[in-house]
Amino acid sequence: MANTKTTGAAKRSGARKLSTRRAQMSTDLERHVNAPGRAALVKQVREKIKRLGVTYIYFQFVSVTGRIVGKGIPADHWERVAERGFQLVYGSTANLFIDRHGNYIGYGPEASELVGIADPETFVQLPWDKRVARVFCTCFRNREERVNPGGHLTSDCRGNLRLIHDAFMQKHKMHMRIGTEPEMMWLRLDENRNLSGGATKPNCYHIDQFEELRPAFMQVIEYAQAMGLDMIQGDHEDAPGQLELNWTYDEPMRNSDRLTTYRQICAQVAREKGLHACFMSKPFMNVSASGCHHNVSLWSGGTRKVNALHQKPLPGMDGVFLYREGGTNHFLPAPKIDPVKPGPVGLQSIGGVIAHLPALTSIGSSTVNSYRRLWDTGFWAPVFADWGFQNRTCALRVSAPGRFEYRSVDSMVNPYLMAAALLMAFDDGISHNLDPGEPEERNIYEAMEAGKMVKKLPMSLGDALKALEKDEVIRAAMPDEMYRVYHHYKNDEWEKFNHTVTNWDIQQYLDCLP
Repeated sequence: MANTKTTGAAKRSGARKLSTRRAQMSTDLERHVNAPGRAALVKQVREKIKRLGVTYIYFQFVSVTGRIVGKGIPADHWERVAERGFQLVYGSTANLFIDRHGNYIGYGPEASELVGIADPETFVQLPWDKRVARVFCTCFRNREERVNPGGHLTSDCRGNLRLIHDAFMQKHKMHMRIGTEPEMMWLRLDENRNLSGGATKPNCYHIDQFEELRPAFMQVIEYAQAMGLDMIQGDHEDAPGQLELNWTYDEPMRNSDRLTTYRQICAQVAREKGLHACFMSKPFMNVSASGCHHNVSLWSGGTRKVNALHQKPLPGMDGVFLYREGGTNHFLPAPKIDPVKPGPVGLQSIGGVIAHLPALTSIGSSTVNSYRRLWDTGFWAPVFADWGFQNRTCALRVSAPGRFEYRSVDSMVNPYLMAAALLMAFDDGISHNLDPGEPEERNIYEAMEAGKMVKKLPMSLGDALKALEKDEVIRAAMPDEMYRVYHHYKNDEWEKFNHTVTNWDIQQYLDCLP
């Protein structure tokens, strides 16, 4: 009888363990870890580590504001961390910042710790210290959470973009491609490392001023190419030290990862050159701000290829160097309908963006400083909710056949949030056949003088956040905790600005009476 009882207890224990294992396998986290082909990629990373001599890895993800956060772990532990992940407080998705009342934004100290799981296809060596590599991660809820253990952490903007793009592709049988124009400024520091102005004069497109920054931008290009960016062109813009360097467009996740990588590269080069890489939208008055226009299109088909320009052997996984090429561009004109206008899918997508421009502005112009750019209208600021051809006074323009340029977005943008929001706007436009109206080919100011009624975009962060709160479509790009964290963070930023006494207040009001 004793043996029978022991055997029965062992069977029940084994059944519980099997049940627990099956439950774990059903979580988002375990499905991600055990995705088909991932185990082979993990092994390939180990081979890269050995061949490249990598001894340390940055496991990184992206916060609500686009800041890069994560942990550094010795490469000896790659397999263990690739399977089990690393833990970090939930509040790291909100930069672990506190609001003006002293409360942690998004998550308090009592919250669990997220689990970061490496995406091995994003592994690449850092060209400025080849002992170190980086890998992007997807974030999940802790395995021990009482509610939705191991579920997708919805305050992970990068993980959300993957899910939203996958759902869009499944529904519409099309994928998005994005090319971004990341303007930024190279500024000088004084002996105390305080900012002392731009590194060059604000002479737009001047090769002489471009040449002045050659030591910096050539180093950026070298590092960028080594980390998977197919650099294609660049120029000096019309603010002090302002450059724009571009790379080939691609699907939204890869392009967002590349923009994030580009920012890391610029910060590193600035350290090496004794400069400051500034992504603040408008640090100077009376000159242009830094934008980050998004050139967007929808495609079906095409193939992913490793760009032939990249060095061999590759200093990272193939996935870092892949670009989607070819296929059918659904934004191209339909000659039988109109030889100039975008085709039906393109017009519907533009209609979706036009319908949701106020809420989109809260993501594309995400800081108090962003609205300095919109108020300074003498510098082609896109402040009107309209679209046209080659018309820089509108929020959208058809910049070339087959794509449109979303202009109401600046250098501080979180590209993962922006791409997800544009996908939701496209989905709404296509699903409901939204009509964008006729394109405006006049300067919008001249059109308004002639009697055209045009709505302005929100002209403050506070107004943009109110528009987002009311827009269920764009809010869906920030599912569950993402919207709660974003709203808390940005509303607190707006409140902090409003209750702060500035130099402007002193200059304006100190001697106004009697």
